[in-house]
Formats: sequence, C-alpha cells, structure tokens
Amino acid sequence: MRTQSISIVLLAVLIFSSCGLRSNKQHQGDMVPEVTFAAHEADQRVDVMVDGKLFTSYCWYDKVLKPILYPVFTSAGTEITRGFPLKTREGERNDHPHQVGIWLNYGNVNGTDFWGNGSQGFGTKNENGGVIKHLTVEKMTGGIGEGAMSAIASWTDPAGKELLAERTEFHFVAKDSIRIIDRITTLTATGGSIVFNDTKEGMLGIRVARQLELPSNDDIALTDAKGNLTTVKALSNEGVTGNFISSEGVAGGAVWGTRAKWIDLYGSIGNEKISLVVCDHPKNLNFPTWWHARGYGLFAANPLGVKDFTQGKDSLNYTIPAGQSLTFRYRVIISSGVQLTNNGISVFADDFAKKY
Repeated sequence: MRTQSISIVLLAVLIFSSCGLRSNKQHQGDMVPEVTFAAHEADQRVDVMVDGKLFTSYCWYDKVLKPILYPVFTSAGTEITRGFPLKTREGERNDHPHQVGIWLNYGNVNGTDFWGNGSQGFGTKNENGGVIKHLTVEKMTGGIGEGAMSAIASWTDPAGKELLAERTEFHFVAKDSIRIIDRITTLTATGGSIVFNDTKEGMLGIRVARQLELPSNDDIALTDAKGNLTTVKALSNEGVTGNFISSEGVAGGAVWGTRAKWIDLYGSIGNEKISLVVCDHPKNLNFPTWWHARGYGLFAANPLGVKDFTQGKDSLNYTIPAGQSLTFRYRVIISSGVQLTNNGISVFADDFAKKY
C-alpha cells in the first residue's frame, strides 16, 4: 500500500509557491538552492549543477546518436539512471544499448527509426536509423530554485536529410529533496510533410538503475517495430524494489499500454526511498498519453503509438504538414527520502499544466 501523508501535499504546495522566483529573487529565511550551468563543449556536454553538485548533464555524444540527459541524480546524490552502455555497473542489465539516460525521439518518422538506432551495439548505426544532431545551446540562465536552458537539434535520416528541426527548452527546478526537469520540445517539419507512423517505440524515455526495476524471475521476450526479438534475461532480484502506479490506479507491469496523466515509479536504492514521476501535459497530443513502461527498466510516455497500444483497434499515423510544428511537454519529478502520494503528485501535475 502507498502511504498517504498530508505533509507531502503541503511540501508540494510550498515548493511551487516559490517556483515563480528567478535568479535575483530569494525567500526571506528560506534557503533555496541555486541552479547553475557549466558548459564543456570539448566533452560534448553541459552540466546542470545544484549548489555546486551535479544534478544531470545535457550530452550530445557521437556514439549515442541523440542528445540525452545523463546521468541523473537525486538531491541526495544517488544516480537513478542506468549506467550501461556509457558506464557499466555490476549487476545491471546490458540489453537495449540505445536506451540511455533521458531522451526524446520516435521509432518511425517517415520510415526512419530514431528510437532504435544503435540497438545493434553501442556506437553502431542501424540501416534505417535516424540521428538527432545537437547543433547549439541557445541560452543558459541560472537562478535561485530554477535554471533554464534551450538547445537546437536536427532530426536527420540515414542519407543526412533533415526531417525535423527541434527546439527544446529545459527548466531544472530544485527545492529541498525535490528535483524537477520540465522539457518543452517543438518539432518543425522541415523535410516536407512528416508522418509519425504508429509504433510503441517512443517518445519521452528513461532507462533507470537496476534497483528501480520491477522484481521478476522470468526472462522477457520483446520484439521491436520490425519484429526482431530481444530476450531480456532474468537476474537476481536482490535490492530490486521498483513498482509502477498510475494516476488511474493501475499498478505494476499492467501500466503498459494504458493511458494516464502521470505514472510514478517508486522504490528504494539502499535506504533511500525514491519516487520518479513522469507527467503528461493537457496541451499534448492525445492527453492523457499511453505508456510504454516495462518492468526491466524502461519508462516511456508515447502519445503516438495508438495501434500497438490498442491491439490494432485504432490507429493514428499523425502527420505534421510541411513547415508546421508540434510541441511536446513533459515533467520529470525526482523525490528523495519519501515516496510521493497521489495527492502530492497531483499538485505537481496541476502546477505543470498551469505553467506552460
């Protein structure tokens, strides 16, 4: 059972009564951490710091084939993202090398696979694989309690033709034991009319640390959009504590293919209780989104894979006409030391809906 606590709701209200403050404002008598940025162009990353401690990094490594946020830490300094394939840790899975950190892409854009590119081995490119090329960081604005950063990228097909121009704005929020990442990504069809063909392989994805997976004693057989089979081997469940709960009350692995406003992946790493929540936004296409969330550590929101999630009863194949745009908005909440309650999460989700 999930422990309900009024104090968590009050904490959430307190957090977001202060989130409107920016770099030159501070609460009287309230120590709000400072969010800063450190660019390392030669190393292809920008570090996001909270009071001098690494929260996450925006990375555009050549071998990853897309920009990612990696690694991602709680306020206590515990990494919640899987290390493989960038930094292998003992006891972790080594499947799906294309699932790295936090990312946003899709598995069938005019027939080009951005999601699965690199699935045949770290640093490799699939025959029909697309690359999201980081172009530039437009701005970085640090501040008390929140920092903002925007970046420009290009979605290119295997021949190097640009299909989509991407502009992403990140907001990194820090308050007490809560860390938040708001991502607002606008995709503009620059390569003619662009079709997002139905597939479960999308869209905002996170691959989590082994401890936040759901315990399982079975091998898992999975197929990609082309029908290729991957077997995820069973591992020891020692220290594996994760579980899903959705805004609609669906729990465990049953959340896959369901629709919900948010999903909480909760568990513990060592003695630290953690909630990792992804929130959809009312302005997003097909709100509330479908969820491509798997017990082996994949946690993804996908509003576009209607055919797969409805077992063929419905389909979408969404088109962005040439020159037009579509925006995706997602919030990632990371709580350290407490498991967030349903009511507490709803406060964060409502704030997100009003903010953008």
